[in-house]
Amino acid sequence: MVVNLIEWSTKFIEAEKTGKRIDPPSKVLPGINEREAYQIQLETINRKQELGQKITGKKIGLTSIAMQRLLGIDEPDYGHLLNGMELGKNAVVSKKSVIQPKVEAEIAFVLKEDLKGPNVTAEDVLEATDYLVASIEVVDSRVLDWKITLPDTIADNASSGLYILSDRHVSPSDINLSSIKMKLFQNGEFINEGKGEDVLGNPANSVAWLVNKLHEFKITLNKGEIILSGALSAAIDAKSGDTFYADFGEILGGVSIHFE
Repeated sequence: MVVNLIEWSTKFIEAEKTGKRIDPPSKVLPGINEREAYQIQLETINRKQELGQKITGKKIGLTSIAMQRLLGIDEPDYGHLLNGMELGKNAVVSKKSVIQPKVEAEIAFVLKEDLKGPNVTAEDVLEATDYLVASIEVVDSRVLDWKITLPDTIADNASSGLYILSDRHVSPSDINLSSIKMKLFQNGEFINEGKGEDVLGNPANSVAWLVNKLHEFKITLNKGEIILSGALSAAIDAKSGDTFYADFGEILGGVSIHFE
C-alpha cells in the first residue's frame, strides 16, 4: 500500500489545531500496517520540528496485557514527546489544548546516558537512568470517538497529549520498580490502582522494549530524554472541573493535574 504521508500528517496536525476529529486511518486505508503507521507518525513529528518544536522524549503505550488483548497485539507502541506537551507544576489543562482526554499515571525515566538498541536489557536501562519521577500523562486522540486500532493510535503519535512530572527525583537504586504501588484519585475519590509489575513486569522492561523497537527505525534515546514508561492502571476519562491525584507512595510521592 502506498500511504500519502504528507496528507495524513496534515490531517492529524489540523485535527490537533481545530479540535475536529478525523476518521481512523484504518477505516480509510484498510490494511494499513504498523510500519506505515509509524511512518505517518514520524512525518508529523518531523514537520513539527521544522516549525520549531523539539523532541524531549518518548512515551510507551499499550503496556498492559488487557489492552494488548483488546487490540489483538502482543507488544506495546510508542510516540514522541515534544517540548510543548510538558505542563508545569500545579498544572491546569485548558479546554482548548485537548479534544477527548483521558488520564494515566506512570513512572517516568530521565536518562543520563544515550541508549541504543538492539539487545538492550532492563539492567542497561537502569544504569543509563539519571532519576525516576512520578508522572501523569493526558492521553488524547485526534481520531473520532477513540475508535482506534493499533495502526490508528500509532499514526496519531500513540495518542499523545500532555504530561506533568513530579518535582521529586529518585535514584533507580533507591526503589524496587516492580513493587511500586500507585493509587489514582479523581476529585478526591479513589478511582483505581496499579503496581509497577503491571507494566511488562517492570517499567524498566518497557523502556528496554522501546530502545530495541526504536533500533528498527534507526532512532536512539538520548541523554536528558524523558521516557513515560506506561500506565500502571486503566485510563480514566477527564472532563472540565476534574482534578486527578496519583499517589505513588512514600518514596516517589505524588503528582496532580486539574482540568478547567
